[in-house]
Amino acid sequence: MKKISATENYLARRPIPEEQIQWSSEQEGLIVLHKENTGFFPLIAQKLFGRPRISYIHLDEMGSFVWPLMDGKKDIACLGELVKERFGEQAEPLYVRLAKYFQILDSYSLIRWK
Repeated sequence: MKKISATENYLARRPIPEEQIQWSSEQEGLIVLHKENTGFFPLIAQKLFGRPRISYIHLDEMGSFVWPLMDGKKDIACLGELVKERFGEQAEPLYVRLAKYFQILDSYSLIRWK
């Protein structure tokens, strides 16, 4: 996870899904991310504890709206405007929620930054 400096504007960051992350859409239009658990420790956990090879992450309505819009060209501020247009007051506190959403995605290596 890339640390941001105190002078960097978080809203100017441009997220894009990691290339190896697959995703699908459920009947309700909600998105499910498919993250393969690779590496030595996940392999041990799979063998010894029956942990799954692929984790399925179910996004909520707002996350499912934002996920396909992340193209590395739109910054978080732009994505926020689109979310506000779609969800209105339901999205508030908009940028606090978006910042937390992207921090979580970044912490699990589901996105990268352009």
